[in-house]
Amino acid sequence: MTTSITLFFLQAGVDQGFFNVLVEKFNEGNEGGFMWPVLVALILGLAIFLERIITLNLADIDTRKFIVDVQEALQEGGVSAAKELCAETRGPVASVFQAGLMRVDEGIEAAEKAISAYGSIEMSFLERGLVWLSLFIAIAPLLGFLGTVVGMIQAFDAIEEAGDISPTLVAGGIKVALLTTAGGLLAGIILQIGYNYCVSKIDRLISEMEESSITLIDSIVMLKEGEQIVDPSESEE
Repeated sequence: MTTSITLFFLQAGVDQGFFNVLVEKFNEGNEGGFMWPVLVALILGLAIFLERIITLNLADIDTRKFIVDVQEALQEGGVSAAKELCAETRGPVASVFQAGLMRVDEGIEAAEKAISAYGSIEMSFLERGLVWLSLFIAIAPLLGFLGTVVGMIQAFDAIEEAGDISPTLVAGGIKVALLTTAGGLLAGIILQIGYNYCVSKIDRLISEMEESSITLIDSIVMLKEGEQIVDPSESEE
């Protein structure tokens, strides 16, 4: 089965080009009118995926280096210097740090609450749009299956009208049905891969945000107790 599919695509790439084959199969499967909805679901899902990728890449920074920079700013210039550094840095980690530092004067507990509250806001911002992406992941295969059912109904209607089972007569409807199924499944697979990639990236950003928040609280406690936050030898390195 796999060998046959591979040979088909290789032959298609040599004879007509892969894109031309896709267009041809799309037109053949669109006799029931269900290939266009599948394509629209795929395009909308890819648009959401690309928007999330751009947003997540912009939110991604070198967290370890940023933590060290904040600790050095706290040690050398105090809370005001650290807040200024956070304001100049993009990403959810910097935003959470800034929210916590703004509440330092009210105590450690107030800073922790501010970090927790703003962390939830940043999490919702990172996950924005994923609900719609999961919706298109579910809709695309369902539209393909619906096209399959309609195609099979058309095939049996043709058989009933002709009063005879002709291989050519039946093959047309079944072919349309299978093409819509393949189109819906292909769209769902592509979008599912994109969704899982976004989720894995968001999980990593949230983990970094939580771990770095603990480090910030520890650094603030050390600052208030007059202890040295950064080892001079490590700072020089």
